[in-house]
Amino acid sequence: MPQPLHTLDIETAPDPRAAIIVMHGLGADATDFEPFAREIDLAAVGPVRWVFPNAPSIPVTINGGYVMPAWYDIRPDRADEDEAGLRRSQAAIEAVLAREQARGIPARHTVLAGFSQGCAMALLTGLRHAERLAGIAGLSGYLPLAGRLAAERSAANAGALIFLAHGRHDDMVPPARADATRDALRALGYAVQWHDYPMGHSVCLEEVRDLRRWLLDVLAGE
Repeated sequence: MPQPLHTLDIETAPDPRAAIIVMHGLGADATDFEPFAREIDLAAVGPVRWVFPNAPSIPVTINGGYVMPAWYDIRPDRADEDEAGLRRSQAAIEAVLAREQARGIPARHTVLAGFSQGCAMALLTGLRHAERLAGIAGLSGYLPLAGRLAAERSAANAGALIFLAHGRHDDMVPPARADATRDALRALGYAVQWHDYPMGHSVCLEEVRDLRRWLLDVLAGE
């Protein structure tokens, strides 16, 4: 069993009716996307709990084995995926989803989101989660273990609403890899709302506005 993830939790008001779980990128931590909870106004859907998990610190091969927060290892050959690390983090994020359900917020009121490595984890976990989620949002990332998805995906989330966004000048996760993720998901029948922006491996104001609109849509009906 993986160690429970420490999370930073922010509630916009008492008695939240929805949860948004956001995984950070390589080398960052739970505070990286804390401003989202301050800046994205979701008052129209009621109180929301933002949950920001911290990834474990592990050696990362492409950074010379330096120990840093990471959801999984990244190797020089990007095709050589760290499946063991991905699966460990998947299980840890599943535990966060279970905790939210125990705290009164069911999967259908929960959005799983992430940036870069966090995007990979949101897609890996969300598309395999046994209960229908409100939605899955991936920023500046890609689909890991793509060849396994058709066999492993959850029927409950076959109709999952997916928000994908990427920078056209991203030099960390090439746009072609994001395009391949979008196309692979659409080929499997997923409803992908796609956005790209004139930026690098980062987040821009227009993206935040688009994400807010999508969040209002997927949470409003719940």
